[in-house]
Amino acid sequence: MKLVTYESAKELRVGVVEGDFVVDVEVALAMFAKGRVKDKKAASAAVGTLRKWGAPPADMIDLLARGAKYRAALSVITRGLADAISSKTKVKNLFTPLAKARLRAPITRPGKITCVGLNYADHAREQGITAPEIPTFFLKSVNTISGPGAKIVMPPNSTQVDYEAEFAVVIGKSGRRIPEERAYEHVAGYMNLNDVTARDMQHGDKQWFRGKSCDTFAPTGPWILTADEIADPHNLRISLTLNGQTMQDSNTSNLIHKVPFLISYLSQSLTWEPGDILTTGTPSGVGVFRKPPIFLNAGDTVSATVEGLGTLTNTVVGPS
Repeated sequence: MKLVTYESAKELRVGVVEGDFVVDVEVALAMFAKGRVKDKKAASAAVGTLRKWGAPPADMIDLLARGAKYRAALSVITRGLADAISSKTKVKNLFTPLAKARLRAPITRPGKITCVGLNYADHAREQGITAPEIPTFFLKSVNTISGPGAKIVMPPNSTQVDYEAEFAVVIGKSGRRIPEERAYEHVAGYMNLNDVTARDMQHGDKQWFRGKSCDTFAPTGPWILTADEIADPHNLRISLTLNGQTMQDSNTSNLIHKVPFLISYLSQSLTWEPGDILTTGTPSGVGVFRKPPIFLNAGDTVSATVEGLGTLTNTVVGPS
């Protein structure tokens, strides 16, 4: 299931992508409550779970916090509305063509954006360093979050803004001291993230927070793909293009520290919460290590793609 946040009538709403349409969750649940879903047998299986929660989710974090059973029940309802699409049933605000939907960051204000540095074997090789035995973590602040189609705004005090395609994990269940073998129970899904970085700040400060936390420096999306749709998160092609030219092209099989380990390792000292983002590092091909270096400029278009997660495209603009 593809979960999106989109804007309609100047309001952020939660939706599910079904084919070429975004199905509005609140409207779909209202139809379900009125018995207007045609597949009665399928819908009946979802009754208990959906009715337990009553009101529709207020936002994406609320939806994620309701758990995997809730998401599965919601999927039954939104899939069941395919008949309404094919028969062109008119229900106000139920369907928005995906091509016309104003998609926003799937999670507009996560509690934590936790990032892993130096986590691809090929990225370590391009720097001429040994792959780290212990993961290196840093945080991006929430002001970095933006969505598909949003502008990456270059700060006035940086001339070395770089791109980093990343495979991001979305937490769906709270937990601490999580055994590695149970880590996937806490994963709601996955999405693209571009860990945009001001290299001159990063290297000048000798630490990463400021250079990673400029406004708009974490484009995400276009959606969250729920975990049940990914058979193996460690066998996905990851790539990035800059103005149509491929700059990064790797596979999540090259991750040094795998998703279950990262979740478990951090949970020994912090509590994961629904809506938290764990982004797993970038592969080789970043601009700073090219000869000569290649940095982003106003007018550039950058697209990050992880297999199965769609493509996240953003344009670059100068300081505003």
